[in-house]
Amino acid sequence: MTTTNTSPSAPAPIPGPRYFDLVKVGETLPPLDIQVDATLIVAGALGSKDYVEVHHDPKAAQAQGAKDIFMNILTSNGLAGRYLGDWGGPGSLLRKISFRLGVPCYPGELLQFSGEVVEKLQQEPCVQIRIQARNSLGEHLSGTALMVLPVREQS
Repeated sequence: MTTTNTSPSAPAPIPGPRYFDLVKVGETLPPLDIQVDATLIVAGALGSKDYVEVHHDPKAAQAQGAKDIFMNILTSNGLAGRYLGDWGGPGSLLRKISFRLGVPCYPGELLQFSGEVVEKLQQEPCVQIRIQARNSLGEHLSGTALMVLPVREQS
């Protein structure tokens, strides 16, 4: 599995938790670029017990009209969770994620994640984030997520 951020080659370490009271509506999440290869696609499918041949057998995928094997929805979901969890940091909790898949993600694609805080919900404290991931074919994933974030202790 090869993952890279545009620079440096791995996501920057998170210095600490992202606090609810410091997050603002309209804030954009830093982008995350993931270089997708066949190992990531196959490992994600097998790790999620998705044994459908289009995720590990190029000939089976081509027989179904695809150009190659392609990423399954559970791997896309896991990568979205990683992206959101890296942003939220320690103490954050991904409460809910809802997205739709668009174009497939084949080996050799650069999958580019982006997000934006679109709402703050005071009762939990929780933020709603619009998330998307694109590759050279277009929008691979788009949707929303709810993240519970820690609140700074008042001194």
